[in-house]
Amino acid sequence: LLQLQPPARAAPLTLRGPAACYGTSVTSAKIQVNGVHLHYQQTGEGSHAVLLLPGMLGSGQTDFGPQLKSMNKQLFTVVAWDPRGYGKSIPPSRDFPPDFFERDAKDAVDLMQALKFKKFSLLGWSDGGITALIAAAKYPNLIHKLVVWGANASVTEEDVRIYNGIRDVSKWSEKVKKPLEELYGHKYFAATCEAWVDGISRFADNSDGNICQQLLPDIKCPTFIIHGEKDPLVPQAHAEYIHKHIKGSRLLLMPEGKHNLHLRFAEDFNREVEKFLR
Repeated sequence: LLQLQPPARAAPLTLRGPAACYGTSVTSAKIQVNGVHLHYQQTGEGSHAVLLLPGMLGSGQTDFGPQLKSMNKQLFTVVAWDPRGYGKSIPPSRDFPPDFFERDAKDAVDLMQALKFKKFSLLGWSDGGITALIAAAKYPNLIHKLVVWGANASVTEEDVRIYNGIRDVSKWSEKVKKPLEELYGHKYFAATCEAWVDGISRFADNSDGNICQQLLPDIKCPTFIIHGEKDPLVPQAHAEYIHKHIKGSRLLLMPEGKHNLHLRFAEDFNREVEKFLR
């Protein structure tokens, strides 16, 4: 999924030299994983590795500016990746086979292992939250803690109606469109959004609209679910379902939060997440 509210404009990230106040730079690089070259950004020197997983059409740069800039660099090593076909992980072009979430989950975990992190936490937003749920369930020995927001484990008919409402990118607000058009060009951006709507809507044909419901009880790591009560893209029932089916998980509702609550309320979000990860 993507943000309908404009993302907070993060300060430009320096690729070399000290980042202001933190004494650590942001590395931008590519590494070969599962036959593709995946782009990632890395910052911080803490012993606790954290992977940030973006939403539909998202990248580390577009989706996690405030987290790359402001998460505690002494406690955490923060990695933000661009899933295959998104951001700077092109080629290949993005496609949506029936197992695209499982493919992203394997890519994400294999990326972190290629970067020599033995164990790490996952912070997944929207589609990245779904990917993180699958990764935490399938690779339990690798995942330390899990944070998801704006995620869903199934697709309802109501969800399909919401998705079709964002199919035509020409109807999006200029503020939301502009950074993605700059990143992808209009043609790729428009075609990929349409392909995503078709790809995720197919889950509604499954029994109970299942994406990964059966995997939730397999998640054993400490889990923190955050949901914006004003999220126009993901109804609150999805967050409540995930909370109910992951034993011992914690649910935080943000009354003013929308889909992009980690950008709009970055300071509050970062504080809550860092407290959970410690």
